[in-house]
Amino acid sequence: MKILRRLSADELLHLYNIGLLAGILSTAAMTMTEIPTWRRWGIRGVFEWHENYIITKRLRSYLHLSNTKGMTVEDHFKGILFFHFLNGSIAAVAFPYLILLLIPFFYLTILSCSLFGIFYGILLWIFTLVPIHKPITGFKPWNHPLGHLPAVASLTGHLVYGLVLGILVFLLSTIM
Repeated sequence: MKILRRLSADELLHLYNIGLLAGILSTAAMTMTEIPTWRRWGIRGVFEWHENYIITKRLRSYLHLSNTKGMTVEDHFKGILFFHFLNGSIAAVAFPYLILLLIPFFYLTILSCSLFGIFYGILLWIFTLVPIHKPITGFKPWNHPLGHLPAVASLTGHLVYGLVLGILVFLLSTIM
């Protein structure tokens, strides 16, 4: 934590901006891996999108923004993708700070940042997606009506997210 205390406000903001930009781009890469899953199994096949669909639907209903009864999943896509990119961006903001804390222990290269990114993606999947999926959607990730492939697809998306995040944070840190 001493490292973070030695940084100026401008340097801390710089790390924030790197994380935010890397998060948006990493979430976009993750989204590209989720589109085939959505086309094959629909909204229930993409864990993150299914959760965001339920949240968007409940939020619209609770705020009386619209009558959700006759709405299709596609009618909620703006909300689904809004929450998807919001979550991905917020999670990514922390990553450059974590990398900074690792500097005393590891020589940081594009490979090490990529591996840390993959590990971060796995941790996000384990600690943020798996515990909340059933309470939000009603489906257990490991006992899903569509089998185990949606869980594998979701984990794969998080691996891609983490890999792209690690690469981008490394590259943006060296060029910005």
